[in-house]
Amino acid sequence: MIIFMGVAGSGKSLQGKMLADQLALPWLSTGEFLRMLVAGERRRDMLAGKLLDDEDIIGLVQKIFTVVDTDEDFVLDGCPRTSAQTDWLPNQAKHGQLDITCVVHLVADEEVVLNRLLGRGRQDDTEESIRARFDEYEAAIKPVLQQFRDGGVTIHEIDAEGDPSEIHRQLVEKVRG
Repeated sequence: MIIFMGVAGSGKSLQGKMLADQLALPWLSTGEFLRMLVAGERRRDMLAGKLLDDEDIIGLVQKIFTVVDTDEDFVLDGCPRTSAQTDWLPNQAKHGQLDITCVVHLVADEEVVLNRLLGRGRQDDTEESIRARFDEYEAAIKPVLQQFRDGGVTIHEIDAEGDPSEIHRQLVEKVRG
């Protein structure tokens, strides 16, 4: 499993899809699944820019893993986002349910992210919610990345602010490395 991490607007979906297509792998986006499957109050919270709790995300990812061959590599976009989710994923690997090939961390400045997200026009992309997501991401990402490092997982830091094709070239080079 190749895990894509980055703040909303860093290009996880674009780069994750491009890498999955190039390597002929499934691309699994927790955000896409959430937009398809979540309803009611949880959907209203999500559309207001709030993150769902760990139990909801882990439950969703477990469902996703039932429809993909976890014995083969695949690209996972949007999970983990918290320490609890990060604890859960390697635990799955320890039990032989999946293998973590590497983590791709797409790094982008807050203003770059803000401009990208305001330009895509989704209901949950208000300046206030974007800035709140960026702050939440900054607070959560450092411990999550450290957990992966402590577990011996390779992390590829990629500058996600440039031309998408150049970012993809660098990404492929590091992942194939």
